[in-house]
Amino acid sequence: MIPGTGAGPLRRELPTVTDTEAFGAELGRDLVAGDLVLLTGPLGAGKTALVRGLARELGVTGSVASPTFVIAREHPPSGTGPALVHVDAYRLGGPDGSVDVAAELDDLDLDTELDRAVVVVEWGAGVADRLAEQAVEVVLERRDDETRVATLRRTARP
Repeated sequence: MIPGTGAGPLRRELPTVTDTEAFGAELGRDLVAGDLVLLTGPLGAGKTALVRGLARELGVTGSVASPTFVIAREHPPSGTGPALVHVDAYRLGGPDGSVDVAAELDDLDLDTELDRAVVVVEWGAGVADRLAEQAVEVVLERRDDETRVATLRRTARP
């Protein structure tokens, strides 16, 4: 179930990494297998920290680290909850952009994973949206004082 955000996007200030992880855990309480979460933000914005909190709340196994070099990591459930598939789309498309990102994403079979897992895609907006009818998009920004600001909204595929 995609969490609702009321009439508009939800904005939250996240002064510390602990706050970012707590926001991820809060988001994780409402997620079930089949949910797609798209994370957007510059390097160092807290995307992986948010996923750590989300993973803790889902109760999955394994430590969460950025999947930049492996593209995708699967974290099996420790109990009866859903697995977590953590994807980093940053490197898709090849170093010069000559590879079809959609084709690379298709090769990961993420649409199949959605049947049994929560799928979180860093750098996923505009790339992974087509994997599900709706998604949760979290945009993370970093202010000059190092406070992160998260904006969460639901998106629907046209």
